[in-house]
Amino acid sequence: MSTSSQIAFLFDVFGTCVDWRTTVTNELHRRAPSAMTITEWGKFAQEWRNSYKVFTKSRAEDDTLPMKTVDQHHLDALQELLAAWDLTDLWSAEELQDISFVWHRLEPWADSEKGIEGFNGLGRTCTLSNGNTSLLRDLQSHAKLNFSHLFSAEDFGTFKPNKAVYLGAADRLGISPSQCFMVAAHLPDLKAAKGCGYRTIYVERHLEEDWSAQKVEESKTAGFVDLWITEGENGFLAAVERLKDEGLV
Repeated sequence: MSTSSQIAFLFDVFGTCVDWRTTVTNELHRRAPSAMTITEWGKFAQEWRNSYKVFTKSRAEDDTLPMKTVDQHHLDALQELLAAWDLTDLWSAEELQDISFVWHRLEPWADSEKGIEGFNGLGRTCTLSNGNTSLLRDLQSHAKLNFSHLFSAEDFGTFKPNKAVYLGAADRLGISPSQCFMVAAHLPDLKAAKGCGYRTIYVERHLEEDWSAQKVEESKTAGFVDLWITEGENGFLAAVERLKDEGLV
């Protein structure tokens, strides 16, 4: 068995540790309940999230594209979406800035706080997120997520799934990738981490997986997920118990 200092658990954050969809949808609807229904605001929130995925993936694949923080992207994308939805005059510039910071105030999944405490008993816990550092610091405080380290993709000059993020985090921790577990609710993140030598933990979260049902099913036997926690289990708490029970730590 490895000692706790020799193992690190690196967590995706958006969707894995925190429920962005509910928080963002509710915030938008609370601020403009007469503009659209909560269902419509939910679709708007999903488009906002999708824009983030396109932004980070494009820069992970092409380092010639201009970089900016995720905070700046969230503000820019919010303004673009409001224009596309004919809602340009809904809020002032000051209000837009504050709304764009809703991503700093996301609520955790029910198992996240105690689950991360459990992981802390097994090794070091770190964020490994495309969110910028100030965003992650605020989220850690707001959601009471007691990580021992905060790693942002911006520390490595690119975004996941670029291998520089995974390898850079292991290097900063002073351990090999094989001593790192990537914990995520997104199979592409885990596949990229496994390609860098990580071990992987998939934690299913409601509506978080982008891959098709067929591709998800194929992934169960593809060999890049070491521990699979289903949505019916208790998230991080189940992961901690199964890691111990199955002798993976």
